Amino acid sequence: MSARFLLCACSLFHLSQAWADNTGTAGAGATVPAAPPLPSSGGSVLTMLLGLIAVLALMAGIAWLFKRFGLAQNLAGNAAARVIGGVSVGTRERVMVIEVGDQWIVVGVAPGRVNALATMPRQEHVAAQPAKANGPAFSSWLKQTMDKRNNGPASGGRTGNDGSTT
Repeated sequence: MSARFLLCACSLFHLSQAWADNTGTAGAGATVPAAPPLPSSGGSVLTMLLGLIAVLALMAGIAWLFKRFGLAQNLAGNAAARVIGGVSVGTRERVMVIEVGDQWIVVGVAPGRVNALATMPRQEHVAAQPAKANGPAFSSWLKQTMDKRNNGPASGGRTGNDGSTT
């Protein structure tokens, strides 16, 4: 019974609102001013995205300049330890030379571990071999590997990886 009463009361309220709207405009002869249109959010979202892209591009440009002119290395120039060099000895293992004061420390670096392997007095930097010296060695190694895979340069028969002839 109370649900029916509530339903009837709501429908009467809406009917009275509609009647008041119709009589109010018809009796006065004037039109009700329309509500001002809401501002479009499409333009503000576009402006925000363009501003975000501009800030990110500016940050990337500054990072590139730091890297290009070596400014990041100059900022860390007064650090207590400096990495001289390193070589990878496994998939996740490296041997590195670190300079601390007038001493070089050779360390082994693995996931979760750093072990001191040796110490030595500071030495002058040895110039690295030029990259051109590695060029012919790689090309000759590649040629040898391809020849082995193809059973020699003259034979036309190529075997599969498992030793089969198919």
